[in-house]
Amino acid sequence: MLTGTDLSFSIEHARLLDGVSVTFEPGKLSLVIGPNGAGKSTLVKVLSRQLEPQSGVVRYDDRPLAGWSERDLARARAVLSQNVELAFPLRVWEVVLMGRYPHFTGAPGAADERACEEAMRYFDVLDWGARNYLTLSGGERQRVQFARVMAQIWDSTPGAHRWLLLDEPLTFLDIRYQFDFLRRIRELLNAGDLVVMGVVHDLNLAARFADHLVILSHGRVMASGAPAEVLQADTVEAAFGIRPTVQRGEAGGIHLLFE
Repeated sequence: MLTGTDLSFSIEHARLLDGVSVTFEPGKLSLVIGPNGAGKSTLVKVLSRQLEPQSGVVRYDDRPLAGWSERDLARARAVLSQNVELAFPLRVWEVVLMGRYPHFTGAPGAADERACEEAMRYFDVLDWGARNYLTLSGGERQRVQFARVMAQIWDSTPGAHRWLLLDEPLTFLDIRYQFDFLRRIRELLNAGDLVVMGVVHDLNLAARFADHLVILSHGRVMASGAPAEVLQADTVEAAFGIRPTVQRGEAGGIHLLFE
């Protein structure tokens, strides 16, 4: 479980989070949506301890975030931030290996190399291992970053959870790889011990893949629940300023049309 209770964060006179309370459960794909400036990225940063909330508490399971050491947290929680930049011509293998840094001192062990290889194979980038990361396209780099963050938390620990926080992971990906990534994340959730929360912009992709949606608007939670409950025409219009036509399928899925 990952919970944030009454989280607030301000910069100067801008209230970026205003009493936000959220809960993200293991085995479910939880996605956060909302208009630009709603506080989505700030929420990821507060939940991952990149920012300290000015009020409220973040808990990983029942343990307050403040009670985690940096090393223990890094071994259990991985974060994919927006626009990851590397200035050095590292090989793809070396970039993915960065995800294993919390697990070894000095040189990586066999378990670290295995985790990298398996994560790279899972995201279909293993053949790129010797390539210069800087020569890759934006979408290819993003796929390598997927392997890096998953290598960080690749192995399960009996009785413990793993956490993956994704800030706009679909950036740079064409529609094929957007679907591919979300399908692969859903497969990883089948292990039952993984908690995933991510920020996306495409409402129809969110409706298609999420188990749990949160709409943020002006730093507050406007709606939270199953996609069919959250993506009501009135709610979407109130958050985004544009009214959709909501189409409902026989299997309970929904699709939003905008004119």
